[in-house]
Amino acid sequence: MRYVYSEDHARHAPTRELELSRFQEPFEHPGRATAIHDALRADPTFEVVAPESWGTEPISAVHDPGLVAFLSTAWERYQEEVGPTHDVVPDVFLHPAVRDGMGPAPEPTPVAMQLGRWCFETTTPLTDGTYVAARSSVDVALTAAALVLRDGDRAAFGLCRPPGHHAATAAYGGYCFFNNAAVAAHRAATAGARVALLDVDYHHGNGSQQIFYDRDDVLFASIHADPVRAYPYTTGFADETGTGRGLGATLNVPLAAGAGDVELAGALERALEVVARHRPDVVVVSLGLDMYESDPIADLRVTREGFHASGRAVRELGVPTVVLQEGGYATDELGRNATAWLRGLAGEPEGPDHRPGPDDPL
Repeated sequence: MRYVYSEDHARHAPTRELELSRFQEPFEHPGRATAIHDALRADPTFEVVAPESWGTEPISAVHDPGLVAFLSTAWERYQEEVGPTHDVVPDVFLHPAVRDGMGPAPEPTPVAMQLGRWCFETTTPLTDGTYVAARSSVDVALTAAALVLRDGDRAAFGLCRPPGHHAATAAYGGYCFFNNAAVAAHRAATAGARVALLDVDYHHGNGSQQIFYDRDDVLFASIHADPVRAYPYTTGFADETGTGRGLGATLNVPLAAGAGDVELAGALERALEVVARHRPDVVVVSLGLDMYESDPIADLRVTREGFHASGRAVRELGVPTVVLQEGGYATDELGRNATAWLRGLAGEPEGPDHRPGPDDPL
């Protein structure tokens, strides 16, 4: 299996993260992608390739061009207008209730206010290299999709960082700036392919759902922690099924706290049945590994064996598959977990040194 990786991901390197009103070391950091890259290049199952350059047109086909333009200059503008800082986060949000009864606010011009126009939360700082890294992450996703749709690979992996599935049409947040999976899925769909976007991350992919909620050419199916207790809290409920032409083209399968391999397998079986009925030409997987039993910001109990079984279940669909990296914050285990999932998709044992025994799930 070929996978796409760019060193430009490291250009986005936050030093702090605002969580529960206090700053802490960021959970989303360059070491995540490095850990996965190191594990894959040590495994002869995988071959690394560099991303192609795709420009901004595919991004603006999914995102508000104003968001793209803002992110391209926001960090530099903040340094000039506000003052030197490494990490830039909003301190004011344009909440509609502030002007309730007074009509809409004029479009803000200071960058400090525009941050609250385009960003929806406080854990996603901009740094000097964020825009370069986010553009590169989209290039990784589109190149992985091209390996499958153009070159005929059965499956390919895009080691995307920053992740993308929380970025909506006109908003960034949740560690995400551009929605890598949505950009790849949209490009495939507009080229005539029927697409299923399968999101298997602890956190609901609110951005992906919002982008495709009224469309029937891209099925969105998500397995995630129940939003009554988990970020992003406002989307991902089971009764969200799409609207207009997209009615019935969205599936959400929330998981209870403590759910493990058995519960994930059941949820995935349900989701894959819906995916199969969609008759996709390609499946795009938003792969989060934060369902892992020791992930620091999650409460599920999925094991490495569970990840391998999940990849194998997707393989059994028999549909060309593009896998794009999303979450996963147990950095020391991240490379092995990603390898296990992808080896399942490739039809390989869990690890390169694994030898099936009489009790092995294979």
